[in-house]
Amino acid sequence: MAKTDFKDYYSILGINKNATESDIKKAYRRLALKYHPDRNPNDKEAENRFKEVSEAYEVLSDPEKRRKYDQFGQYWQQADQFQQRGDRARTTTTGFGNDMGGFDFSQYGSFEEFIDELLGRFNTTGGTRTRYKYQTSPGGFSDFGSGVGGATSVGADAEATIRLTFSEAFRGVQKRLSIGNEVVNVRIPGGAKPGSRIRVPGKGKASPYGNRGDLYLNVELQPHSFFRFEDDHLICEVPITPDEAILGGNIEVPTPDGKVSVKVPTGIRSGQSLRLRGKGWTKPKGERGDLFVRVNVTIPKNITAKEREFYEKIRQTRQEDPRENIKNVQL
Repeated sequence: MAKTDFKDYYSILGINKNATESDIKKAYRRLALKYHPDRNPNDKEAENRFKEVSEAYEVLSDPEKRRKYDQFGQYWQQADQFQQRGDRARTTTTGFGNDMGGFDFSQYGSFEEFIDELLGRFNTTGGTRTRYKYQTSPGGFSDFGSGVGGATSVGADAEATIRLTFSEAFRGVQKRLSIGNEVVNVRIPGGAKPGSRIRVPGKGKASPYGNRGDLYLNVELQPHSFFRFEDDHLICEVPITPDEAILGGNIEVPTPDGKVSVKVPTGIRSGQSLRLRGKGWTKPKGERGDLFVRVNVTIPKNITAKEREFYEKIRQTRQEDPRENIKNVQL
């Protein structure tokens, strides 16, 4: 079963997995204020972002939910069902029932084992595997292995987490990793994203017959000061001035390839995005995705006397009243 609808709540809030409760709360408040429907009327994209941000905060702000999310990923909500029904399932072998497709999990000793089976981490050519997890080198890699009852010519697969910078993930990088007592040289291809799984053939566990399984590297990205991922899209936020929002114009925007000139249309609002085709992340086949530039209209903190004079003239000549539709509001 592939992880097709997994939501990375940490990426949605723009924080890393070591974020404190305070970091989570600050990120939520900032994004909730930015995408709140009251500030973005009739903006479907902002509405969806607000829902995602709220969902991410609901999970990560709850210590117990966050623990299960970190441990089980997309299946974290099923963990409670497994634990509550585990004993009954082992005696009745009815499994999860209708809500889990009638699956029989009585053969599994823990929910983690059930998840391992779903993710296909322990495929083998024969025999029954006993799953285990242990810590390897001081570098913090977690290894997953399995013993096999019955003959098999291939050793168990190993799994580890590798943390990359945005630059390393975008361009590709050669890494020298310490896995257990072995040093492994690995080439990470350009275009790796959060959640990418890179297979390194023949670098897993050795079987009694000498043949080794594979090593799988799960990619995590260190937060970047400007770029971030939302789902599969590369996103950045660029501030613009009120006059640029009203009159439009050209601005310089950083991209993974360097700065480019971008045309801002007249009347753009905070939270709206400009799509730069072919300026996003590298795809597996070498193609380029798109970069979405989200604009943020900023109000200057200090203005000159001349600027104040112009703003006063605008106020005196302005005809449109933005509060026209709320004049008759009452309880």
